[in-house]
Amino acid sequence: MALKEVLAKKIDEWRPRIVKLLKEHGKDKVDEVTISQLYGGMRGIKSLVTDISYLDPMEGIRFRGYTIPECLEKLPKPPGKDMPYDEGHFYLLLTGDMPTEEDVADIRAEWSTRYELPQYVIDILRAFPRDARAMSMFSAAVVALQRESKFFKTYDEGKLGKFTAWDPMYEDVMDLMPKMATIGAYIYRMKYRDDTPIAPDPDLDYGANFAYMAGVAEPYDDVSRMYFMLHSDHESGNVSAHTGHLVASGLADIYYSVSAMIDGLAGPLHGLANQETLKWIQGMMEKLNYEEPTEELLKKFCWDLLNSGQVIPGYGHAVLRKTDPRYMAQREFAMKHLPDDLTFKYVSGLFEVVPDILTEQGKAKNPWPNVDAHSGCIQWYYGVQEYEFYTCLFNIGRAFGVTANVIWDRALGQALERPKSLTTDMLEKIAGIK
Repeated sequence: MALKEVLAKKIDEWRPRIVKLLKEHGKDKVDEVTISQLYGGMRGIKSLVTDISYLDPMEGIRFRGYTIPECLEKLPKPPGKDMPYDEGHFYLLLTGDMPTEEDVADIRAEWSTRYELPQYVIDILRAFPRDARAMSMFSAAVVALQRESKFFKTYDEGKLGKFTAWDPMYEDVMDLMPKMATIGAYIYRMKYRDDTPIAPDPDLDYGANFAYMAGVAEPYDDVSRMYFMLHSDHESGNVSAHTGHLVASGLADIYYSVSAMIDGLAGPLHGLANQETLKWIQGMMEKLNYEEPTEELLKKFCWDLLNSGQVIPGYGHAVLRKTDPRYMAQREFAMKHLPDDLTFKYVSGLFEVVPDILTEQGKAKNPWPNVDAHSGCIQWYYGVQEYEFYTCLFNIGRAFGVTANVIWDRALGQALERPKSLTTDMLEKIAGIK
């Protein structure tokens, strides 16, 4: 059965569950909100719904109930490769079912004809000054594609129904997802590789096609598959996922929503963490004269850093209370493919000493590394050494989860998001100050 048919069946089965919840339990209390949460970026407030992923404090991200190790084990892989097809991961995010080889082949066939960019998008990218930020280019290219939107056309013609809106949204997503890889690779070749774009190869799977268009040799195809999967979704409350959901809740099409998602990723407190951590590691290597990273050397450096009032980037997480499984997936890949790389040796050495140091210091709720502590060193090893492009890679991965969520938002007729605000005077009265 084709993906769209499977999804239609799932949607019909899911809708009665939502109706029952709202009708019989719509006034049941889910959470309480404190003043510190209101001022603390709404951290921890249970106020969103997504079935695509859940962040478990002890097991890390679960995609449709499956842990990352389970996904890496169960999802179909290209012959001779370590990492699963991104097309299969997309199938899992949309349906909740583990795909078969045939399911993957169906999506590959659908996407194979949709990688090419319209000439006007290429013209827009080429009109940018070459020193413009890659993220600005990416966001502009995606929003420019909005003229192709079937969702908007359906709305404009007065044919958009509350429970049929998912259909043109699905078609837009299927058009956009292959082009995300092409946009990213085109920007990379145009900005950093002497303006030598490489056309997509429709016979390649998603991760392999991106690596081919970027001009990076194997096993970078597996790096791409892994990176896009690990960064695909992280619940709906993070800046990029929440922004995409919020914009879509106003019935904006997927092009506006994903362009906004990209803008959310561009900030240093969200999508830039990968590059900032790598910069810090490389700065540490320079300060230590590129010596072999012994346990004694790293411990002294980290304690000196902490005692000076600074922090160790890439360690700690708002929710996780164990090592991020996304970190471990990358670590296992690096141990197989780049065990003697000096940058990886530093990353690995920090993994061995930092958790104990942070535990002894006693300030960190979670002393374990997160995904950003590792991502950059693998990209750097394979020659992708332009820091600002790392967030563009994040764009491509995060689009998998955001688009899946938005399709389901439209399928279930999710409402316009509109939380209520309070004034400081009101909060002081609630607190008994006035």
